[in-house]
Amino acid sequence: MQNNLDPRAQAIVQKALDYATGAGGEVGVQVAAYLDGKLVIDAWSGSADPTSGRAVNGDTLFNVYSVTKAVAATALHILAERGHIDYDAPVSRYWPEYAANGKGGTTVNHVLTHRACVPQMPADVTPERMCDWNWMTNAIANLEPLAEPGSKTLYLSMTFGWIVGELVRRADPQQRSLGRFVREEIAQPLGIDDLWIGIPDEVEPRVAKQVNGMLPVPAEYLPPLFLASMPEQVALVPEVFERSDVRRAEVAGVGGIFNARSEARFWAFLANGGELDGVRLLSAERVATLNTPRANSEEPDPVMFGFPIPITIGGFWFGGEHPPVSCVRNPRAICHPGQGNSIGWADPDLNLAVAICHNRLFNPTSVEEDPLLPIAQAVREALGL
Repeated sequence: MQNNLDPRAQAIVQKALDYATGAGGEVGVQVAAYLDGKLVIDAWSGSADPTSGRAVNGDTLFNVYSVTKAVAATALHILAERGHIDYDAPVSRYWPEYAANGKGGTTVNHVLTHRACVPQMPADVTPERMCDWNWMTNAIANLEPLAEPGSKTLYLSMTFGWIVGELVRRADPQQRSLGRFVREEIAQPLGIDDLWIGIPDEVEPRVAKQVNGMLPVPAEYLPPLFLASMPEQVALVPEVFERSDVRRAEVAGVGGIFNARSEARFWAFLANGGELDGVRLLSAERVATLNTPRANSEEPDPVMFGFPIPITIGGFWFGGEHPPVSCVRNPRAICHPGQGNSIGWADPDLNLAVAICHNRLFNPTSVEEDPLLPIAQAVREALGL
């Protein structure tokens, strides 16, 4: 695969990666990029496991946290493409139990646009229960919405994955789990090796060890809804997400374990209008709608510190000038950031797809603090964009 890559372009990106894992404070990083449907950058640097000295290579796997949401949403779009799901239909058309406690009016579109008003995780969730699909979906079906569904934005930090995943399972004629649907209907047709929502045993030795570089924020400074959406016992931290049971479970909104090469190929099919190497998964018309802003996109989100989150009707984020989407730059590009600063995007204006995976969890608060931004800039420079 690497023989087709331009050595000059690779060298520009490699220099940025080596700086990131040196003076930039990163531990291990991978970046891959597709331009016009072709792999044009595939590079990496640093350590996959600082304790053992294992180096990152192109096959190293990384926790990507909420980047997983983009893959889950795409599975739902594939079912909509095939006529198995209607965005305007109530969730309860496919999942009758979901109508409990005032959620009967929640539509599929409300879920995709984070307006389902159930950001809170079930009160008695534990890491073990998070690994039990039936327990989680039953508990979420019984939640009471915190506002009238559709009436306001309340970011579904973790619940998004189970709601979308159960919609996929219920609407799929074969009733496949989300992880299996992604393997069989996205990864295999597109020739993607490592887009895991629930890993098999044999890939675990390739998973990078996470290093938590997050700045601790005292609980009293965190919005109550932020804490409700990501409770401490199942927080997006190595202590929870490096557990072997959590790695193997389909934690559908935040549990993805990918590498940059595989993730970039996923974004490439979206950047290329729903088709890659002769395999079409979505119509060009549908993909062209995925960067339509959701209604009331400027509304502040109480879960996310009162910031407005630029989300599309397709369940993606838009690129922008500020973290966590500063790497993407183009405000028309669709992307998804993940806890700790993972990012992947599809820029339809350039037919560019990029994935950056890393193992140091750090959420920058400014462009100047973002250690991955120089890598994204190096990719554009290397490709003459």
